[in-house]
Amino acid sequence: MNTRAMAWRGRAGARRAANGSVREGAARAGLTAQGVIYLLVGVLALRIAFGDGQRQADSGGAVAELVGKPFGAALLWALGIGLVGMALWRLTEALFGSADRNGRSARKRLLAAARCVFYTFVASSVLAFAVDRGNGSGSGSSDRRSRDLTARVMELPAGQWLVGLAGAVVVGIGVWGGVQAVRRKYHGQLKLGELGAGARRLVDVTGVGGGAARGLVFAAAGVFAVRAAVTYEPDRAKGMDDTLRSFADTPLGPWLLVGVSAGLVLFGVFSFALARWRRV
Repeated sequence: MNTRAMAWRGRAGARRAANGSVREGAARAGLTAQGVIYLLVGVLALRIAFGDGQRQADSGGAVAELVGKPFGAALLWALGIGLVGMALWRLTEALFGSADRNGRSARKRLLAAARCVFYTFVASSVLAFAVDRGNGSGSGSSDRRSRDLTARVMELPAGQWLVGLAGAVVVGIGVWGGVQAVRRKYHGQLKLGELGAGARRLVDVTGVGGGAARGLVFAAAGVFAVRAAVTYEPDRAKGMDDTLRSFADTPLGPWLLVGVSAGLVLFGVFSFALARWRRV
């Protein structure tokens, strides 16, 4: 009996170890894919700032950028599979909790579920683009998708309020994310003991600068959604591309867009650091 119990415990432990390895692999592949997306979006936005605005500065533009590169199709498939890994990792966090502090709390699980939905959508768009071999039918502009979704929601009962609430939530997420980055709250997610002095400086520069820039983009997109709701004009909603371009229309001109774009590049690098040193 004792022998059978020990064998059962051994098999259960092996299953847990295997599941842990799969989850860790999915997380690190997903964070790497996230880094590629933000790095490319940042580079595309920098091109817009300096007068070359042919590509959309969003996930669709990022994957379109890969198509023309050597082994572009393989890169697209790898990117899509990595994003599937990110969605699956967030799903496990929603179901079982995360390794973060208070990772089993309802708030953390709800946030993980929202991220799972988001990355499922992005992964499906990238994989559809890969299937269509970059002919454009598999991935639409984030600006058009935002306007279409806003218009559809506004047709619902209390749709105007729903759009306004969603926009306010996005503003809150952007502000919260930016503040958390500046306060270096990501330290709680990292294996700090494995970081040397140089690596820690790299993580802090990219984490603070990149997190603040990403938070600003989210907050601005949320403001546009709230404005669309208040004026009952769905066309005022903006995706990432139009949101980034709007920074060039401020009194600071294209230099604000340059700064935000550079910040998104930093966030891409920070995502690579997370893929290496994040606790999963």
